[in-house]
Amino acid sequence: MALQLDAVGKKIGPISKEYTWKDCVLYALGVGAGFSDLEYCYEKDLKVIPSFSITTLYSSIPEALTLTNINLAGMLHGEQDLIFHNPIPPEGTMTTEGKISHIYDKGKDKGALVIAESDTYHSNGQKLFTAISTVFARLDGGFDGEEAPRVPVDFPDREPDTIIDASPSENQPLIYRLSGDVFQLHVDPEFAKMAGFEKPIMHGLCTHGFACRAVVKHLFPGEPERLTRFRNRFTRPLYPGQPIKTQIWQVEEGKALWRTVNVETGEVTIDRGVAEWLGREEAERRAKVRGIRFDGQVAIVTGAGGGLGRAYALELARRGAKVVVNDLGGTRDGTGQSTSAADVVVQEIVDAGGEAVANYDSVATLDGGEGIVQP
Repeated sequence: MALQLDAVGKKIGPISKEYTWKDCVLYALGVGAGFSDLEYCYEKDLKVIPSFSITTLYSSIPEALTLTNINLAGMLHGEQDLIFHNPIPPEGTMTTEGKISHIYDKGKDKGALVIAESDTYHSNGQKLFTAISTVFARLDGGFDGEEAPRVPVDFPDREPDTIIDASPSENQPLIYRLSGDVFQLHVDPEFAKMAGFEKPIMHGLCTHGFACRAVVKHLFPGEPERLTRFRNRFTRPLYPGQPIKTQIWQVEEGKALWRTVNVETGEVTIDRGVAEWLGREEAERRAKVRGIRFDGQVAIVTGAGGGLGRAYALELARRGAKVVVNDLGGTRDGTGQSTSAADVVVQEIVDAGGEAVANYDSVATLDGGEGIVQP
């Protein structure tokens, strides 16, 4: 069957993933962390490697493949873009919802690109990250579709500012697969040979995790919460046990380019890497704002159907409050009444993973005031 072009715009999810600190540590060990990165491996004051976010894709990407009917024999993970809005807490539930945003045609015998975009929220109400995943469908091109826009990444004509060396072990995929990617190509020798490889290969996203650790270690060591973007293209497979080096060029304040190279062959395994991050002062300011929480509390916001009332209601919900969205729904001259204004805001809060109920009483009367407060 052909690629399903009408999949564009179709919804993915919601898909929820409950996790604990042990999952974060297991992922960290899977991407090479250890005593040299104890903040990722010890539950005391645990920090989460930002690329742990990628583990949510192991459920959403298969759904995207089903919607588009990609020929799995020609499927490769092409590019990945992660945009971080808040640091990932060490435990909770992450809920991901997205859509197929584009299908591009590279031409006959050249394949197609399927783009899936998703947002992930934490059970505390915070929006954690946006993922833009590109799947390269090698066997599905030639349908006279739109070509993908080119996004150039121009590396400086100079030596990298730093090189971070790493040596994934021969058993690295056996650890990494426990974080969710259990595809046989990374564990089964016979399957790997059938696919044209000498033996099982490294997960591309495992190498991606090594690179993320390297970038954080060089640019803002011990402060992974400062990372705001991590983008790349996967280019070559890597065998377990082959040493790698991540090359990093800082090109401006808050932005660097990076790539990961197979030391034995000189081939670039991950290319066109872009990392962006917050300055320390801005990161501290955001951390203080994030620290104000209203979990387990109920907030009543009057006039919440629009304007500042709506903004307050949405922000209180984002910070964990259960919100009573009160709005009479009247016109500007005070006449008329409609439930739509409050209902729309309630739906916005619920769609974002929060809790809210609508109330349409008037604050101009005692009975109305009591009706807002009483359950």
